[in-house]
Amino acid sequence: MHLTQELELFPDRSVTQLLFKDVKNATELRRCAMEGKINGALINPTMVSMFSHLIMPLCVCMCVCVRVYARARVCYGGGGEFIHMHALFLSQLINELANFFIVIVFLQLVDPFQLLVAANKAVHLQKIGKMKTRSLYSEIIFNLSPTNNISEAFKRFGISDGDDSVLVVLVHTKDESQLLTDITTKVDGQQIPVEEISALSDSTKIKKLYKVTSQEEKCGTLLDAVVCRMATKDVM
Repeated sequence: MHLTQELELFPDRSVTQLLFKDVKNATELRRCAMEGKINGALINPTMVSMFSHLIMPLCVCMCVCVRVYARARVCYGGGGEFIHMHALFLSQLINELANFFIVIVFLQLVDPFQLLVAANKAVHLQKIGKMKTRSLYSEIIFNLSPTNNISEAFKRFGISDGDDSVLVVLVHTKDESQLLTDITTKVDGQQIPVEEISALSDSTKIKKLYKVTSQEEKCGTLLDAVVCRMATKDVM
């Protein structure tokens, strides 16, 4: 039902995603999260990008960089200004997406890439003492946002009192499997396979929030555009 993947840059940490629908206690969950009583990031699943593909773990940061760089060049053209701006763009992608995953169109599976980017960056910033929020899990929510407005990130990507579905993201070691049991007992709702999140995501809302243009979609995927904005918001 849940999805667990190891962070390749931080092999002592894993990221687990759990999806719930028909949730009846969103208000209580939100309050517990704000009080630090839940060891997890509670995310609005409608804002997670979903696509048809197969996920293959490979060290392919440069492949992702080149793909998104090529998309940007086709969309926006070349020139000295472009090269200068995207030198910073590629540098940030290399630092934050190295050793992640290559996405190949093939099957209808859940895409953890968007959340893995956010979690990987959060763990990195925690280790070097440069988080912009108060906790690892609030940092994950903040990292999903295309802007540096913390309160706006929580509003857009965190759960609200009236939500009836929630995506829980946990970062843990191999010895902390009890966290999964703890969170399932706290959520008054039906746990469903993470693969079914595609039925909950809202591509229209995602495109509007990340300001994805139709021109961009012609030369790349929605996931390219989303991850591009997440990874480069600190340098653009």
